[in-house]
Amino acid sequence: MTTFRREFNFDNNIMEKVSNNIKKYRLLAGITQEQLAVDVDKSYDFIRRLEYKKGEIGCSLETLYRISVVLGVTMDKFFE
Repeated sequence: MTTFRREFNFDNNIMEKVSNNIKKYRLLAGITQEQLAVDVDKSYDFIRRLEYKKGEIGCSLETLYRISVVLGVTMDKFFE
């Protein structure tokens, strides 16, 4: 079987999009960065950098899941 490289258009700014959407849904939920940090068992500084650095700071799938539960949104909303 012959394999070949297929072409895909990957969004190079996906983490920036996720970062912006975390902040957006956090504000809509009326939750502070400090409270989100406590709720997802992360430091305030981690949440602050996650939102402020616009994608320079990544997070694990588990952390993203925890954030989605706390904010009451499905994970796909972070990628829109």
